[in-house]
Amino acid sequence: MLPALKPVTEIKRHATEIIDQLRVDRVPVLITEHGREAAVMLDVATYKGMLHRLELLEIISKGEQAFTEGRVSSHADVKARMAKRWA
Repeated sequence: MLPALKPVTEIKRHATEIIDQLRVDRVPVLITEHGREAAVMLDVATYKGMLHRLELLEIISKGEQAFTEGRVSSHADVKARMAKRWA
């Protein structure tokens, strides 16, 4: 999905309408200033979804790094630790 391009002056003049449209179609708005990219405007649901996906990717990355470094446990070891902890 390509973002809609809007100059900052249009955002200033029509902020309420642009925010309403964001809520409806969830298409990001790329805000330009002097013809250059300056910021991106997202609806809250899209932003929260992106944060959630980023958190998951960071967790996966940490797991891959732990695996690469050999910081792993066998199923039996984990099961024994959990049984001990929750007993």
